[in-house]
Amino acid sequence: MENKPVKSPVKSTRIRARGESAPVRTQPDPERWVEIAIDLLASDGIAGLRVEVLAKRCGVTKGSFYWHFKDRQALLAAVLERWKEGRIRDIEKTTAVMPGKEREQLHFAIEVYGASRNRKGMAIELAVRDWARHDAQAAAVVEAVDLYRLDCTRKLFVSSGMSDAEAKSRSLLLYACVFGLSLMHYTHFDDNLSDLKQRIDERIVSN
Repeated sequence: MENKPVKSPVKSTRIRARGESAPVRTQPDPERWVEIAIDLLASDGIAGLRVEVLAKRCGVTKGSFYWHFKDRQALLAAVLERWKEGRIRDIEKTTAVMPGKEREQLHFAIEVYGASRNRKGMAIELAVRDWARHDAQAAAVVEAVDLYRLDCTRKLFVSSGMSDAEAKSRSLLLYACVFGLSLMHYTHFDDNLSDLKQRIDERIVSN
């Protein structure tokens, strides 16, 4: 009878050890929910961005989602706002007017937007634009970003010595070119693609 009390604490110690070694499931904060939602948007489109799928990717229940967001629409609004803020930061960084170096900055903008190395960024961009084809809120955000892009490069063209009318046409041509190229498969069109792109670049920027 005296041995029974001895076994009890040993057993409880073993149980605590198992409990301590078990992974602790952390609840994602709103920022994390939005990040994962953007990844899901890029891979599956807006139709695939569902609360149950998102919760599964986060490794939590749907109840955790509703702790942070009123509903799916609230999450979608947050996704659009995050995308818009990120695009505007990138636009400002890419098109910042450097007195006396406006043309160099325009060449840099074409290089950045025409680069194919950021596949994820392009996938997100295309997913948001496809979403905007069917949703007024998304369309308004995309339009705001596009107008901001166009106006920033317009200012660069004006600062380089072009009239406002010419600057507007060049700005639109610049984005029509770089975004259009991102949708095309043209690697076998020319044996020297770098020279081809350089000639296009010069035509857009030069007087």
